[in-house]
Amino acid sequence: MENFQGKEWVFIINPVAGNGFARRFVPELKAALQEYQVDAELVYTTGKGHASELAGDYASRGFKYIIGVGGDGTLNEIAQSLVNNKAVTFGVIPAGTGNDFIQILGFRERFEAEDWKIFFELNTRDMDVGSCNGISFINGMGLGFDAQVAAQNYEQNNGRKSRKGGKSKYIWHILKTLLFFREKKMRVLSNGNDRETRCFIHTISIGRRFAGGFFLTPKAIANDGMLDVCSIKELSLLQRLNLLMKVPGGTHIYNQRVHYYQTDRIILEFPAEVPFHVDGELNFSSRFEVGISPDALRTIYNPNGKHFFKN
Repeated sequence: MENFQGKEWVFIINPVAGNGFARRFVPELKAALQEYQVDAELVYTTGKGHASELAGDYASRGFKYIIGVGGDGTLNEIAQSLVNNKAVTFGVIPAGTGNDFIQILGFRERFEAEDWKIFFELNTRDMDVGSCNGISFINGMGLGFDAQVAAQNYEQNNGRKSRKGGKSKYIWHILKTLLFFREKKMRVLSNGNDRETRCFIHTISIGRRFAGGFFLTPKAIANDGMLDVCSIKELSLLQRLNLLMKVPGGTHIYNQRVHYYQTDRIILEFPAEVPFHVDGELNFSSRFEVGISPDALRTIYNPNGKHFFKN
């Protein structure tokens, strides 16, 4: 067993992630650090954007291993400060609700003894990082139906957006949006083509899984230097129901209403602002400039797991 000496490690914990799971998980984290003799600092986030500030601060102080303990939004914040910094290794202890990003790295959604062992072996891979209008993403972004559902589940408080309601309200928003969502006209510039379309869902990704179990881009590889795009054309209600049932298994991409392809750059334009999500976090815009930075983030992964890296 390697003996880690000196404080090169920091674990950035979002205590409210996973409805408080991250805070309850801290004793197990401390036990693992003691077992593997890791001298680390544990710090807690206090609000939106704080994880990114902490990651940037610890990176500037020479910490080599910056580990996120939380959900996909927390992990995205940390990664924002580490892109293209190969002096730092980014690690993930999943403690959120959906935990989609951890699928890329090949670990379980809840760490067990074997995961800790592999984690501290420090197997690393450099993964691609996407960007949309200057915002980095490590799993993916989306427009259309899923973004509209997310927008329904937020409210404006003193100029800041906050989540409203729990799981039951979220399900209600899904059902309501499924019935009443209307696809908007969109201009797409990609791979030398300029076209107009109306899309039910438009997902651009590094990873494969979204919303806790929907494999919208099931062929994505996290270090191939390309973005995977799943563009689902305008659908009737019956077509929506039929197609969404195929998304968890990833078989929707064989439907004639689905355009699935790869690109390294794409521009999308709408007549007016529309909601979009980046690694699950809600934003609004009418123009989207999306690109990729290959091998931009060094991560700890499980070489024996079902990771999304090419060999």
